[in-house]
Amino acid sequence: MIMEDDDLKNIWHEYDRRIEEAKLLNLQSWALNFRWFQDSRIQKARSKLGAAVRFKLFAVLLGVVWIFFLGVLVYGNQLKNLYFTISLGMIILFNVIAIVVYIKHIILIRKIDYSESITDTQKRLANLQLSTFWISRILWLQMPFYCTWFWNSSLIDFSSLRFWLITFPITLFFILLTIYLYRNINIRNIDKWWVKRLMMSGPEYKSLVEAKKFVAEIDEFKKDLLLNKEFQNM
Repeated sequence: MIMEDDDLKNIWHEYDRRIEEAKLLNLQSWALNFRWFQDSRIQKARSKLGAAVRFKLFAVLLGVVWIFFLGVLVYGNQLKNLYFTISLGMIILFNVIAIVVYIKHIILIRKIDYSESITDTQKRLANLQLSTFWISRILWLQMPFYCTWFWNSSLIDFSSLRFWLITFPITLFFILLTIYLYRNINIRNIDKWWVKRLMMSGPEYKSLVEAKKFVAEIDEFKKDLLLNKEFQNM
């Protein structure tokens, strides 16, 4: 009888040991799966953000060349035509703002640490999205000044049908279009087809959206693992 009790205890202990080993192997398997999934998604997020950085670097270099060219034109004009000087001056101002913001974006992207919490990473990407919308709106504000740089005193004449029937209506149209775009291009309107198409047409905003999606997938995968773990322990 004693031997039977001892045998039962041994069998029971062996059963417990195997269960613990199975749980340990299961946890190790979950950890390996999560690590693999996390690394693959981080790599994809980095690739997408790398495309955004390259786009912004190209935009910065192109912007510097464009500003230098406009600056030479303004200097050569020597304030002879105020319409020309003011128009190009405003275009230069908006492009300088864009360059500063793009450089800030590049620095922020380079500083993203994927080892920090997923929530913090998502917040950084969300802030970059908002800032991208903001600078897109700012850049549209320069559009009317491309219509006024060639104005001059002789062109603006109350008796000039060419100015009042052609030049001024075209300029007014672009002013109204600029106001409309500035008011409507924001993240709250991303569901509007034209806003989404406009913002997703290039790598600048599209890369941020896709990178944020990959980071969100890591969070979802982690939640699923924890849920399965709790279910297994029930």
